[in-house]
Amino acid sequence: MSPDPCTWRRLPPSSPGTPYAMALVSADSRIAELLTELHQLIKQTQEERSRSEHNLVNIQKTHERMQTENKISPYYRTKLRGLYTTAKADAEAECNILRKALDKIAEIKSLLEERRIAAKIAGLYNDSEPPRKTMRRGVLMTLLQQSAMTLPLWIGKPGDKPPPLCGAIPASGDYVAKPGDKVAARVKAVDGDEQWILAEVVSYSHATNKYEVDDIDEEGKERHTLSRRRIIPLPQWKANPETDPEALFQKEQLVLALYPQTTCFYRALIHTPPQRPQDDYSVLFEDTSYADGYSPPLNVAQRYVVACKEPKKK
Repeated sequence: MSPDPCTWRRLPPSSPGTPYAMALVSADSRIAELLTELHQLIKQTQEERSRSEHNLVNIQKTHERMQTENKISPYYRTKLRGLYTTAKADAEAECNILRKALDKIAEIKSLLEERRIAAKIAGLYNDSEPPRKTMRRGVLMTLLQQSAMTLPLWIGKPGDKPPPLCGAIPASGDYVAKPGDKVAARVKAVDGDEQWILAEVVSYSHATNKYEVDDIDEEGKERHTLSRRRIIPLPQWKANPETDPEALFQKEQLVLALYPQTTCFYRALIHTPPQRPQDDYSVLFEDTSYADGYSPPLNVAQRYVVACKEPKKK
């Protein structure tokens, strides 16, 4: 019989009797399995690539012979048709393996996030230890940068359209952010003014249609209860400018962007959208200290740029 919630409070988080400890063990076990499967898929990818190498070399040599003879005979046409058919099948096989590998990586990241949340809850229920110190700002900025860099790139099949929360595509109307998800949250500042901050979802109540979120800069100290309209989920995939440019904000579009080295979102205009998958947006923040009302161009990752529903200032 598992202990009641009051007992969990008295048990250390690592105690095998707590559901949080069991969740951590279960996540660790599944992550180990997934890493083994991922390793096998990576080996399969290399084997598939090595196997198809010979066919690609044959294609190149056939083209060289055709150039040397300066003619395209029926023999070469038939041969190339066969070689390209094989190359297409090889590429599709390698693509399928890579997609499976990406799925494994996504599942591992999801489990790591669940593990982090379970560990966080366990810490909240541990009365024997002092409260965790606020993270140093330099460490927090590094983690935010890493989160932006590791945001997965949406890679759809031919004909697939980017899903909601890919790049500039907003969440669906009935979407509910999960605990641990990062969002832009509109809160009241100490001076009474409202501002958009980077926050982490703690919970959502379907009864009240309200979120509980933690200020990412003061995790565990600044908790806010906010309505859905005060929450904007952040992108869960980067959009590829080379294949899905329509999933990106366009030049001079009004957005909310995370100001570099802060945890606050401010209004900005898109100066230049990303040109390559690894590129950031270049944005112009609204700033009255400049003659034209905008700052010089600053780079902001796709992860931290969302739509601004407020009208553009004249």
